[in-house]
Amino acid sequence: MNGIRFFRTIQVKLIIIYVLLILIAMQLIGVYFISTMKTSLTSTFTNNMNEQANLLSEFAAQTLPNTADKTGGQTTEEYLSMLVSSLFSLNEAEIQVLDASGKVLATSLQSHQSYVGKKNTSLAVSRALQGIRDNEQEFIDEDGLRKKIITKPIIYSGKIVGAVYMVASMKELYRTVDRINRIFMSGMLIALGLTGVLGILLAHTITSPIKGLTRQAAAVAEGRFDQQVPVLGNDEIGRLSEVFNNMTIRLRDALSANEEEKDKIASILANMSDGVVAADERGVVMITNRRARKMLGLGESENNRLTELFDLDNGQLQAMMNGHEPSVMIHHVQTDGDEDELMRVTFTPIHRGDKEVSGTIAVLQDVTEQERLEQSRREFVANVSHELRTPLTTIKSYAEALDDGAMDERELGARFVGVIRNETERMIRLVTDLLHLSRLDSNQSTLRRQQTNVPEMLEEVADRFSFQLRKKAIRAGVRVEDEIQSIWLDRDQIDQVLDNLVSNAIKYTLDGGRIEIAARRVDGGFIAISVKDTGIGIPKKDLSRIFDRFYRVDKARSRNMGGTGLGLSIAREIVKAHGGSISLDSELNEGTTVTVVLPALQAGGESA
Repeated sequence: MNGIRFFRTIQVKLIIIYVLLILIAMQLIGVYFISTMKTSLTSTFTNNMNEQANLLSEFAAQTLPNTADKTGGQTTEEYLSMLVSSLFSLNEAEIQVLDASGKVLATSLQSHQSYVGKKNTSLAVSRALQGIRDNEQEFIDEDGLRKKIITKPIIYSGKIVGAVYMVASMKELYRTVDRINRIFMSGMLIALGLTGVLGILLAHTITSPIKGLTRQAAAVAEGRFDQQVPVLGNDEIGRLSEVFNNMTIRLRDALSANEEEKDKIASILANMSDGVVAADERGVVMITNRRARKMLGLGESENNRLTELFDLDNGQLQAMMNGHEPSVMIHHVQTDGDEDELMRVTFTPIHRGDKEVSGTIAVLQDVTEQERLEQSRREFVANVSHELRTPLTTIKSYAEALDDGAMDERELGARFVGVIRNETERMIRLVTDLLHLSRLDSNQSTLRRQQTNVPEMLEEVADRFSFQLRKKAIRAGVRVEDEIQSIWLDRDQIDQVLDNLVSNAIKYTLDGGRIEIAARRVDGGFIAISVKDTGIGIPKKDLSRIFDRFYRVDKARSRNMGGTGLGLSIAREIVKAHGGSISLDSELNEGTTVTVVLPALQAGGESA
C-alpha cells in the first residue's frame, strides 16, 4: 500500500511527466533525425554509384566499337578490365562492362573473372540494353547483406553498344546508421537520466512547499494556529503560502471570537433568571439551561420531548412551534410536593433561510410570585373596599335612623351618634394607616433618629398599657440585658411598632395571662426586642401570611376589637426602614413571640 501511495504523490507524477515529455520529444526528434540521416546517406551512396556508372559508360562508349583493334598491344577486354579494376572501384562493389548482347567483357572482382564471356541475364541489364537509364534495385544476398544494383546503357553514336553493371554492398551505410542510432540512444538515456535528476529537484521545489502547506493545514484542523508556513519566493506557491498564513491568522481570530461569543451565550443561558429549552424540528430537546432544569426537575443527561416536558398534545405543540399560540400557562408541582409553581412558557420558532421551521425555543418564566402579588393586590383592593364599606354602611343606616325620628328620642339618638362617631374614628384610623403604609412604601417617610434609652423606652410602653393590663389581670414584665443602654433610632416609629405588638398581645391573651417585653444583644451588632405572650396563638397555616396587609386570623374577632389588619404590615415596613427584621413564632393555644431585630447604632451611624 505504501508503494502505491508513493506512486500517487505529486512529486512522482511530475517526474514521470517530465521524463515522458523528454522521451516523447527525443523519440520524435530521433525518428526524424535518423530517417533524414539514412535518406541522406543512401542518396549520397546512390549518387556516387550513378556518377561512377555514367563516367564508366562514357569511357566504355569510346572503346567498345573498336573491339577488333589493338590498343597499345592490349585487347579491348584487357583495357576494360584494367579500367574497372583501377580507376573505377567501390568498397565491396563489383563493376561489370557488358556488350550489346549482354556478355560480360570485364569485371572488377578477381574472383568473378570466370564471368567474362558469359551473359548477364539480370532484369536490370535487360532494361539497360533497352535504353532505360534509371535502373536501381536493392536486394539481400545469401549472406544477409543488403546490396544495390545500378545499370547504365553504353551509347555510341545513338546506338546501344553495351551496358555498365554495378553491384555495391550497403553494409557500411547501415553500419553508419546503426552507429548514429547507438549514439542517439546513449544521448537519449543520458538526457533521460539528467531529466530524472532535474525532475526530482524541480518537483521537490514544488512539492516541498505543498507538503509544508499540508502539514500546516493538518495542524489547523487539529486546532494549532501557532505555526506559519515559510514563504520561499514570490511565485504562485509563495503567494499561496502568504494567503494560507493570513487565512490561518484570520481563522484563529474568528474561532477565538466564536469561542468568546459561545462562552458569552453559554454564560448568559446558564445565568438567566428565565429557563430556556431548545428543541429540533421534531420536538426533541437539545439544550436546556440550568434554570430550566431546576424549574422542570430535569437531570443533566435527560433527553425528552417537549410534549413530555410540558404535558402537551402533538397538535397543540405543533401550533405553538408554528407560532399560532405563542405562550401557555403551566402548573408545575415541585418534587417535594409542598408548593405549586405557575410557569408561563413562550414558544418561538426558529426559521432557516428557506423559511422552514428548524426548531423551537421555549422560554420558561416563573410567574408564581407575580400571580401572588396580583392576587394580593386584588385582595388588598377588595379588603380596602370591604373595610370602608362596612363602617360607611353602618354610618348610613344610623344616619337614616336618626333622620327617620330616632333623633327625637334623646337616649336612642345619643347612642346612634356614638356608633356613628366610633365608625368614623375607625375609618380615620384605617385611612391614616393606609397613608402611613403608602409613605413607607414610597420611601417618603424619613427617619428621625435620636439617641434612645432602650430600658426607659420599654418601661414607657408597659406604662402606656397599664390600664388595659389591669383590666384583664394580665401580668407584664420588662427584662433588658445590663449592657444595653441607648441606641439611635426613630423613637416615634419604634414606639408605634411596640404599641402595635403589645396591643395585639393584650387583645389575644386571655384574662390572667402574662406578657413579657425583653431586649438582648445578638451577633453582628444587633439588638433583639421581643414581645412574648401566653395568648391563644396562631395556627401554622397562617404564619406565612401574618404580615400581609388586611390579613386576619380571626376576621370577625379582629374587626370587633377595632383592628384594621394593617398593624403588622406597618410594623414590618418601619423595621425594614431601620435596616432590621421582624419575625413571629407562635404555637396554637400556647402563645406568640414577636421579635424585632434592630441595628445597635451609636452617634454618627456606627454600630455599637
